[in-house]
Amino acid sequence: MTARIAPRTGVAIELARGDALVVIDPEGGQVSDLLAVSASDAGEIISNGRTFDYEETTLLTTGAKLWSNRSNVMLEIEEDTVGVHDFLLTPCSVDTFRHFYPDKPLHRGCFGNLAEALAPYGVVPDAIPVAFNVFMNVPVKPDGRLSVDPPTSKAGDFIRLRAEMDLVIGLTACSAYASNGGSFKPIDYRVEKA
Repeated sequence: MTARIAPRTGVAIELARGDALVVIDPEGGQVSDLLAVSASDAGEIISNGRTFDYEETTLLTTGAKLWSNRSNVMLEIEEDTVGVHDFLLTPCSVDTFRHFYPDKPLHRGCFGNLAEALAPYGVVPDAIPVAFNVFMNVPVKPDGRLSVDPPTSKAGDFIRLRAEMDLVIGLTACSAYASNGGSFKPIDYRVEKA
C-alpha cells in the first residue's frame, strides 16, 4: 500500500532486512530527505563520507550502496528512474531559512521534521547527519561552486532501495524553496516486504 507524506512534513518508517522502500515523486519536482538509522543502535547512522569513499563516486544511482558511519551497508539502490540525487547538503532547518530566505516565514524544515520523527527511536538532533536527498539536483560547477536547481524528477518517478539491515528510515517531503523549484508537494512511499 502506498502512503503519502504531506508537503513540508516527515515520517519514520521501520524496515526489516530485505524489505524494499520505494520513494515516489507523485507530482514531479519534489525532494525527499532520507535518513537511515540502525534499528538496533541509534548510534549507527547513514554517512555520506563513508558512502562516497566506498562507492568511489558522488553520483549514486542503481547499483550503488549507502553506507553507515560504521562502514556497514545500510541500503542498496535497486531501481532509479531519475538518477539525480544529492548527498552533499545538510537537511534544511530554521537556520537554513534565516540564511537563504530572510524574506520568507521561518520553517523547521527537514531537519526539524526528521528530528521529531526519529526522536522515539533514540536519535537526538545533534546526531542528524547529511541526509540522502532523493531527487535533489545539486550540480557542482568546474570551479567547485554548488547550485541548487529544480529537481529533474517527473510525476511518477521513483527510487527503490533494499534494506541490508534492520532500519528506521526518516523520510520527508522537503521544505526548502530552492530544492523544490519554489513549490511544495507531497512525497509517496511504500514498503515492499521481503
